[in-house]
Amino acid sequence: MVVACFMGYVIGYERKNRDKSAGMRTHAIVCLGSALIMIVSKYGFKDIPEYDASRVAAQIVSGVGFLGAGIIFVRNNTVSGLTTAAGIWTTAGVGMAIGAGAYFIGISAGLLVVVTQVVLHKSAFFASEPVRGFLKISTNDYEGVFSDLQKQFEREKIRILRVKVNKEKNKGETKLEMDLLYPAKFDRTQMVAQWSKDERVQGISG
Repeated sequence: MVVACFMGYVIGYERKNRDKSAGMRTHAIVCLGSALIMIVSKYGFKDIPEYDASRVAAQIVSGVGFLGAGIIFVRNNTVSGLTTAAGIWTTAGVGMAIGAGAYFIGISAGLLVVVTQVVLHKSAFFASEPVRGFLKISTNDYEGVFSDLQKQFEREKIRILRVKVNKEKNKGETKLEMDLLYPAKFDRTQMVAQWSKDERVQGISG
């Protein structure tokens, strides 16, 4: 259990460094708990004839899912927390392997999780996945702004998935909401900052 707790701590340390919601304590406890349940499942029912050692352990795989559900959330059509949730689930598997006595498999899997997280996060080649995002703009020149946006999106290879236009006649202002698919490693902050300086734009977020 000590080994499982340490491996969970190592995996959680990488997540904590990226300011994720589930950090060292969460991963360490998940890994420790999985190892404990695995030990109980394997050795706790020896006094019962013909007992199935896998029945208790099997519930870890589905039971740890509630933690993942609490980590994943959707904001402005953008899903966050999937990687951390998958890490929690895999951490449970690491704890199960160590609890079953398969130390080499458990430790190797734990280290592989950390290496995968670090390498895929830093390498542009491996992390070349498009990112879905949301852009909201309030403008007094809808046609001009939307035309310029389309030209920029074409240059930057940004795909428009959905557009919602709300015109307020009293204020002479148009609210433009766009669901976008950005290329990997695209700097959305810089684009928002650039458009915030445009005199035709009253407000922007994304």
